[in-house]
Formats: sequence, C-alpha cells, structure tokens
Amino acid sequence: MKICIFGAGAIGGYMGVKLAQAGAEVSLVARGPHLKAMKEHGLRLIEEDGEVTVPVTAAEDPAELGPQDYVIVTLKAHSVPPVVPKMAPLIGEHTTIVSGVNGVPWWYFHKIGGPLEGTRLASVDPGDAQWNGFGPDRVLGCVVYPAAEVTEPGVIKHIEGNRFSLGEPDGSKSERAVALSQALSAAGLKAPVRPRLRDEIWVKLWGNLSFNPISALTHATLDVLCTDPGTRAVARGMMLEAQEIAEKLGVKFPIDVEKRIDGGAAVGAHRTSMWQDLDMGRPMEIDALVGSVQELGRLTETPTPTIDTVLALVTLRARMAGLYHG
Repeated sequence: MKICIFGAGAIGGYMGVKLAQAGAEVSLVARGPHLKAMKEHGLRLIEEDGEVTVPVTAAEDPAELGPQDYVIVTLKAHSVPPVVPKMAPLIGEHTTIVSGVNGVPWWYFHKIGGPLEGTRLASVDPGDAQWNGFGPDRVLGCVVYPAAEVTEPGVIKHIEGNRFSLGEPDGSKSERAVALSQALSAAGLKAPVRPRLRDEIWVKLWGNLSFNPISALTHATLDVLCTDPGTRAVARGMMLEAQEIAEKLGVKFPIDVEKRIDGGAAVGAHRTSMWQDLDMGRPMEIDALVGSVQELGRLTETPTPTIDTVLALVTLRARMAGLYHG
C-alpha cells in the first residue's frame, strides 16, 4: 500500500511520522525549509512521552513519487483547488483521495441522495476544480481531530488527539476505507469507519464556524470567548443557525449547542487557527469554515443573520490585513 500525504505540515507530518514508524510505504509532499529539513535530517515528532526522528521520503514535485494507492490531503481548504493539476502524477486508475480538510467538504453532496444530489459548492471548490480534477468517486472523507504544530522546519509537536474518522460519501464500509483504517490503526492512530461521517463533520464544524472568526475578531482564547456572555451568545446564535441547516440536510447531532460550547471552554487558553493565521500573515480559512455554511443556508432557504454578520466582519478584517481575496 502506497500512501502519499499532500501537505506535510503539522497534521500531515504527525500522520507521516506515525505511519513511517509502523513501516508503511509513505511519502510526503512539502516545500521550502520544512522540506529541506526533512530531507537532510528526517522528520522529528515531539510527543508528551518522548520524541522520535524518522527518515522520510519527501518531495516538492509529486512526479518524483508516482501513482499512489491513497493521497491524503491535509492542506488548508483554500490551498487545494490551485494545486489539483500538480497532484495528477500521484493519481492512478485506483487511487483514493482522502479529504482531511476542515470545513464543509467539496464532495458533500456526492451520493447524499435527494434533490441536492451532485450540488457543487463554489465557496470550497471554485470552478469545480476538485470535482472535475479528482472526480467525486475517488473521495474518502476524513474528519481530523489531532492538534499539532510545526515548531521549526522538520519538527512537529503533537498537542492532543489521535483520531482520524473515515467515511464513504454513501455511508458504506468499503474495502478501501477498511484497508486505510487498518493501516492507520497499525500506526497507533484511531481510524474508525463511520456510516454517518457528515454528522461528525457538522459537530466539528460547529466550533470552527463560530470560535475561529470570533477569536480572530476579538483575540480572545477559547476559555474566554466561550464563557463571556456576549461572545458565547454570538457563538450560540451561529451554531443554532448551522444546526437548522444541517438538520434540513438529514444530519443528527449527538450533543446540544450548550455542551459543544462548554467543550470549547474546556480546551482552555487556546488560540484558534484563524487567529494564528491572522497574526502570522497567512491566508485565513474563511470560505470553508464560514462562507460554506452561508452558502448551504441559501441552498436550504435557511436564514443566517448571525453567520452573515460575523462573516462580513471577519472577511473585512482579513481583507484589511491582505489575507483574503475571495
């Protein structure tokens, strides 16, 4: 089994080290100083109980790696459409694309059934780049739970979590999903195959949709924004609007909004990824995390006044910083 991780940053690097440790045939696509460090010194993973450095196969040009059985995409959502043509050398006749990207996935309406079957989402896949470039039949969904960061080129620090939930768009327990699950499990990662992966997508999206933009606007850590009465009310409003949309699409939430917000507060003084991107001058994941839910609101004829307001504010904030171009 050949596995390529496209976007070997914090999450991709963490997965890559674990797979390499387990003896899997894994390669990583990266660039810049991070790639140079991996090639020269291997990839180092720091965990709570110790650290390890493993030699890895890494390249900037996917043509050096050739066709793969699985290509696991761990880029930021807005970074994927422009690199679809670059990924072509990795894709053979039976290659599976594993979409480990935050937000509403581009394949969301593939094999969902009903009147919205096959609908494409401009907010996450402008110009249908992934739908046409990969083809939705290749996709295997993945909800990423670990938290990690690149502390310096070639060094990954694992913070918490080791679960990568997998799921077919049609909910089946396919051979390809089971095979990847077994490979990840052999690497010490949790990789359950879920029949209703969209439910998990929405529970995670609840937090990303609200906590990320609110924190970018206020510079409040999760423990503060989830307990301050004003920002908690804004987050609740956004989540309830999202819940109405999701339930119209057949999603079942295993917890309620208050528990989800309490879960965010329990994380502690955490700076969200959108706030970190703003501070570091990196493009912000606004479309996939917030704009996509607004788009789904329009598709389902669901009003989203709170989401609309926060989206307008965080979009302008990003534009003023030169970090959002629509």
